[in-house]
Amino acid sequence: MESFGARLHRAVTERGPLCVGIDPHPGLLARWGLDDDIRGLDRFARTVTDALGDRVAVIKPQSAFFERFGSKGVAILESTIRQLRDAGSLVLLDVKRGDIGSTVAAYASAYLDPSSLIHVDAVTASPYLGVGALAPMFELAAEHGGGVFVLALTSNPEGAAVQRARTADGRTVAQTVIDEISQLNAGAQPLGSIGLVVGATIGDTGHDLSAVNGPLLAPGLGAQGATAADLRVVFGSALPAVLPSYSREVLGAGPDPDALRAAADRALTGCRAALAAGD
Repeated sequence: MESFGARLHRAVTERGPLCVGIDPHPGLLARWGLDDDIRGLDRFARTVTDALGDRVAVIKPQSAFFERFGSKGVAILESTIRQLRDAGSLVLLDVKRGDIGSTVAAYASAYLDPSSLIHVDAVTASPYLGVGALAPMFELAAEHGGGVFVLALTSNPEGAAVQRARTADGRTVAQTVIDEISQLNAGAQPLGSIGLVVGATIGDTGHDLSAVNGPLLAPGLGAQGATAADLRVVFGSALPAVLPSYSREVLGAGPDPDALRAAADRALTGCRAALAAGD
């Protein structure tokens, strides 16, 4: 079974270092002239998938914006996942799950077992019940060639109270998460399959990401305020592992498919330039 890290490395090499979100929140639906209902959700998701699924390395549906429509919304999410995979994109489902025991194992089965209707290539996960509590996710991901992106340093101001709190050995909580994920990825080639989520808007944090040896998802680019150039400040020597992520900056160009593709191309050009500057 080829690892997620290897598949991601190949996808980024072939399509470029870009992740685009599918975030059908009410404001975007309205901007597209769509109703905030199941038909609007379906139209939005299909348009993004048709425009970008065959050209962007990673597509990141935000599960909550589908779940808010109940079972019909989840059915559209399932269909969107299938269409994206058929088009060749890796699908990173933004669910930020985190739990313990049989519950986290059930989450792992839901998203990372190929027999599941919502099976994806990778998921986001929260480590704040302990990184070790996510072991069932890591294990099932390894078994089936999937990936997990663990929250480390997020861009929301509330996160700092937890993530930058100091532990008994002087490290921040975020650094302990970073270090544990680094251990899980040790020796993986060309890239580990357990990634981290580090916001592109957070600036120079003083955290050491150099040993992670896994992908670093960088949300917050574009409409949330960060530019591709900010990636150099946030990630430093770890820049080659960064997967920049855009949502509203690209999605706001819709509903015209050509405009969506052009927006994604502009974002990719900026990301290529920023990441190359770190070489």
